[in-house]
Amino acid sequence: MKRFKILRNVLLATIASSSLLNIAHADDALKMELTANQVIKNAEGKTVYTPVRTAPAGTVIQYKANYTNTVNKDISDLMVTLPIPANMTFTGDAMPASAQASTDGKNYADMPLMRKVDGKMVKIPYSEYRTLRWNIKLLPAKKSAAVALNTTVN
Repeated sequence: MKRFKILRNVLLATIASSSLLNIAHADDALKMELTANQVIKNAEGKTVYTPVRTAPAGTVIQYKANYTNTVNKDISDLMVTLPIPANMTFTGDAMPASAQASTDGKNYADMPLMRKVDGKMVKIPYSEYRTLRWNIKLLPAKKSAAVALNTTVN
């Protein structure tokens, strides 16, 4: 699972870089914390999130980014993105559900993504999704907002 660790570090670096680009207009007023948790259903059927460093194929992992406005001024129309690591497949679960998806990290659309095949519109498989993005309309001063996506380890 060394590969998973390396890819997780790459994901953290990518998100950090992306976040810095996204918050340039906010005068570095945004703090981001990323967590990776295994998604488990307990005996009562309740979803439980457990911190994880390595995981075997088939494990569902949730990546959650918590954005905190660190200044006394509201931030509006904040666009945040979370890439999907290369060794993971998006499950279709995003929180909030208003996320847009991309297969190339440049062109985004509402989910499910569609494409024309033989003259018919068909859903693009989740395995081709590479990035999700959210528009946080308003992040009040000294408040936080979280976004998350679930993936399965390939």
